[in-house]
Amino acid sequence: MKDKSLIVVTGAAGMIGSGIVRCLNDRGFSNLLLVDDFKQSDKWKNLLGKRFYDIISRHVIFDYLLGKENIIDAVIHMGACSDTEEKNGDYLMENNYRFSVRLAEWALSYNKRFIYASSAATYGDGSMGFSDNEDAIEQLRPLNMYGFSKHLFDLWLKREGGLKKAVGLKFFNVFGPNEYHKGRMASMVLKMKDKVLTDGVIRLYKSTEPERFKDGEQCRDFIYIKDAVRMACDFLLPQNISIAGLFNIGRGETSTWNQLARSLFTALGKKEQIEYIDMPLDLAKQYQNYTCADMNKFQKKFPGYRPTAIADAVCDYAQEYLLRNARW
Repeated sequence: MKDKSLIVVTGAAGMIGSGIVRCLNDRGFSNLLLVDDFKQSDKWKNLLGKRFYDIISRHVIFDYLLGKENIIDAVIHMGACSDTEEKNGDYLMENNYRFSVRLAEWALSYNKRFIYASSAATYGDGSMGFSDNEDAIEQLRPLNMYGFSKHLFDLWLKREGGLKKAVGLKFFNVFGPNEYHKGRMASMVLKMKDKVLTDGVIRLYKSTEPERFKDGEQCRDFIYIKDAVRMACDFLLPQNISIAGLFNIGRGETSTWNQLARSLFTALGKKEQIEYIDMPLDLAKQYQNYTCADMNKFQKKFPGYRPTAIADAVCDYAQEYLLRNARW
């Protein structure tokens, strides 16, 4: 990739998408075609101060691409409905699956670098493990329609031979700046910041498996946005352009909700006070009490991989962004 390369970034105003734009800008890339729909959200603010060539709606992208085969070098597809509680299956299938199929067909038919967002939600309850081995993805059983829509695209790409060319990124629990617009899908760090400052308390869900996890000791693989987008953009580096397949994007180790909460209290300079509340029944049916990315495959390709410690990441997020109402 050269600094004159035209790179298409979908979902460019979202948390991960805008982080990728920031990372590319920092690496000298500004010839970016951003694709997103703003509707009534203020996620457009995530693009303030960033450098790019143009921005278009996803509804016109395929018309835009006509005749541009010779000037586009890569497509980074982060656009999707990421609401794990979305009930409209037809919307998820159209937005997350069929749109992705059409975009991948265009990119791969013209031999363009294609990097896309899969999800750790494809692993379901984790009973089959969290390995990004493409040979075993048919065995995975997602717990919700969101995970199913992402899983279907992974399966389609494998069936069509696309995983030998494309890169699928199975993002685990990404948190950090530029998630203000996400509402109920925002991270606990964002949701609980105001509660800590006003009430001095963080309320976590009680465990649905008390025999395995005490309250607040449910485990997730949390990864800071700055690490996640750096890992994604590394697949564009010249020495990595031939790497393809599915790759987990996580820290490779777990943190508990209690640890995350304590890190937030420390970052905000407040005394720790945690309470536990019942989990809504509809959420409990599809809740992952444990996730941990198997990072062996990624580390073999990128031996210098060193994620930020959770306490340091929460501190950076809280002090540099949340308290300042700033974006990255």
